[in-house]
Amino acid sequence: MVVSLSFFLFFMTVIYVLLVMYMRYGWFRIPLWRAGVPGVPQRTVSVLIAARNEEDNIGRTLDCIVNQDFPKEHLEIIVVDDHSTDSTAAIVEGYASKGVTLIRLNEGDRLNSYKKLAISRAIQHAQGEIIVTTDADCRMGPLWLKTVVRFFEEEDAYLVSSPVVYSEEKDYFERLQTLEFLYLIGLGAAGIGNGKPTTCNGANLAYRKDIFWEMGGFNGIDNLASGDDELFLHKVAERHASRIGFCKSQDAIVYTDAKPNLRAFLSQRKRWASKSTKYKDKKVVFLGFSIWLFNLALLLGIAQFFIALPEVHWLLVVSLALKMLVEYLFISPLCRFANRSELLWQLPLLSIVHALYLVYIGLAGNIGKYDWKGRTVK
Repeated sequence: MVVSLSFFLFFMTVIYVLLVMYMRYGWFRIPLWRAGVPGVPQRTVSVLIAARNEEDNIGRTLDCIVNQDFPKEHLEIIVVDDHSTDSTAAIVEGYASKGVTLIRLNEGDRLNSYKKLAISRAIQHAQGEIIVTTDADCRMGPLWLKTVVRFFEEEDAYLVSSPVVYSEEKDYFERLQTLEFLYLIGLGAAGIGNGKPTTCNGANLAYRKDIFWEMGGFNGIDNLASGDDELFLHKVAERHASRIGFCKSQDAIVYTDAKPNLRAFLSQRKRWASKSTKYKDKKVVFLGFSIWLFNLALLLGIAQFFIALPEVHWLLVVSLALKMLVEYLFISPLCRFANRSELLWQLPLLSIVHALYLVYIGLAGNIGKYDWKGRTVK
């Protein structure tokens, strides 16, 4: 048993180190982006927000969008109210004079994927050539939209993923989430850099409207509560992987909030993990499963440590050290990019906690149900 565990831990450590270094290579393959020539975007753009019970956030987000340094004649803003029970819709209506359109869903309690319905409904009404999605609790700098759309035009892209970063943390738990989330954003960017798109975030995603319809919209994935971003990315990547880009620019960053407590955090991560079994690209499945197996091997090694089997101890120490080292090498340039290098002090603790949480989420996200926005979904 000890020999089997030692081999398992050794093998998975090697796989994990190689994978993380490969992803680091992918991040550095993407150059920092700056517009090649002066000018303003020429394509029309529809910014879409699906909102549910966001009265505390939606006004700030809309202020950021209506104040963008972007030609107003080329910009359309659509908010879809997803059965809010607070004053979200009333707040959005107050922005009508600033060019914001409100659409209300009226489907009742009979769907599992309201967000995809909201986005599809908005795209049906959208006049823009480029669809840009974000969330109702996000903040952007004034150059955000111009930067993303100029990148879209100059790269002649079909789909563009852009960075999302947590900010305005209130405590240590939220700072840990910020560091962990940078890891996830880096994985998505690195996959695109390596020509193998894996993940993205719907809080900062852009794609051509005609490509959305060419891919059949969300058909085939519309029964899942999550996946309006990643699973749609995979649909586009099946045919047009070379036309998917990542806008590596600080001006393109969208800022949002970490979860305020452990329950909300785990619920969010369960929702994200729930789509993993629906991935058609086996390379993406291999990446996720390999990371999960490595963390499982670490936990088994830690368990053996407490059982006092010294044969495993040295390998456990080496595996933990290599985990922290390669994660530092991967995440430190991401922290510099986001101007959050001070977070690197939290990496040793995060590396250990990360193993426990990833193994749990990998299981819990694919069985049972979870709560999201006041709904129980599966």
